[in-house]
Amino acid sequence: MASLSVDQHRALLADLVAPLAPQVLPVADCRGLVLAQNVEARVPVPPFTNSAMDGFALRASDLARAAPTRLPVVGDVPAGATEQVSLPPGSAVRIMTGAPVPAGADTVVKVELTDHGGLGPAPEAVTIEAGAPARANVRLQGEVVGVGATVLRRGNVLDPVGISAAVSVGYGELLVHPRPRVAVVATGSELRPPGQPLGHGQIPDSNSLLMRGLVEEAGAQVVASIVCGDDPAELRRALAACPELDLVVTAGGISAGAFEVVRQTLAGGAVFHHVAQQPGGPQGCGHVALPGGRNVPVICLPGNPVSVYVSFYAYVRGVIGCLRGEARTVLPPRTVAAVAGADWAAPAGKVQLIPVRLVGSAPSGVPLVVPVHELGSRSHLVTALPLADAIAVVPPRPAGPAGEAGVRRAGELEGAGLAGAAAAPRGQRGVSAGDRLEIIPVGWSAQPAQHPADYEEKDSDDRPHPA
Repeated sequence: MASLSVDQHRALLADLVAPLAPQVLPVADCRGLVLAQNVEARVPVPPFTNSAMDGFALRASDLARAAPTRLPVVGDVPAGATEQVSLPPGSAVRIMTGAPVPAGADTVVKVELTDHGGLGPAPEAVTIEAGAPARANVRLQGEVVGVGATVLRRGNVLDPVGISAAVSVGYGELLVHPRPRVAVVATGSELRPPGQPLGHGQIPDSNSLLMRGLVEEAGAQVVASIVCGDDPAELRRALAACPELDLVVTAGGISAGAFEVVRQTLAGGAVFHHVAQQPGGPQGCGHVALPGGRNVPVICLPGNPVSVYVSFYAYVRGVIGCLRGEARTVLPPRTVAAVAGADWAAPAGKVQLIPVRLVGSAPSGVPLVVPVHELGSRSHLVTALPLADAIAVVPPRPAGPAGEAGVRRAGELEGAGLAGAAAAPRGQRGVSAGDRLEIIPVGWSAQPAQHPADYEEKDSDDRPHPA
């Protein structure tokens, strides 16, 4: 059976999911969630005309042309005052920062420009030692935002600043897409819990915590973490015991061996195939039927940790993004331009997804990257992953001369002086130093940006994504 392309496999995933139905939640519970409707100001900002300084509110016309000016003090307005105060002509009111400006006052002279020390009770009179124009140190009602103005747009990810802005314009609750509920499943009878002694043929279960962390960094919540041997009945029982789910992500058990527990358990509800990529060729997706009539989308990843890692960024993050409401379909990962800082081998006929680290900048200013390990994109190099800043996407190329396809070659190299750029034979398959690439940022740097256009333009992807 022919391999699917990366795009073909992603299209299968897109058919499985849609944004979760929005809910109204208290603003305190909305951090990291995605807005499902625009936030339009219910109150103006500022909500009333107030003082920008501690000082004295007065009429600018009451100040003498030549300082100083002595005025009686007829009131004291602290921040939080609710009583409306009026200012008679020829007088002043002591006022604190954020307090409502009295009716009739049109300027505030800061306390440093008076003979008042600022502490204690208000004086009976104050000497203003400098002139002040009208509206000095006065913040007018609605000068930042008027009622009805759009403050946040649907599709924005709510960070602390966004939540603060929503509260400032009158919101205590927001309509948001909920956090997807995910079960992560690591399979294999050889797996042992972290830190436990290993017997012959056993390995530590690093995939459970890897998947949990990646899922949570993507903005979902892990509500079940399953470690299962190679018994389909055991996996069926574990899945049936899960709470309400929006997505299941598995690792391992999907190849062509005799003990492929995920493949055996999900037969009939999921499809399994090979994708033309390295690492992570075996892939699967579909639905798993759970008690109560639940039919939950499932993404089946290969078992090697590096394959899990790169496949998560290539596919699972986009699925979670769709469920979260970041987009209305499964988008390819965001990529940025980079330049290879060394030579490395790449497979023919496959997309290479290779963890890389940043080692500087190319002459054009774009990142310069090299593989995190000299063995390249092999799927077992999990201990090198902490060094990764990104995943380089090397397009598939034929088995012939390197210049026929893939990364750009002669005439398009960055910096002839880069190490190895001239040393690699032009006919050798692989990446040469100076080649231009696209890279997928990883870790916290991969968090979705505040770009509601990604939500609005979800039905078309106009960004270049080799993967």
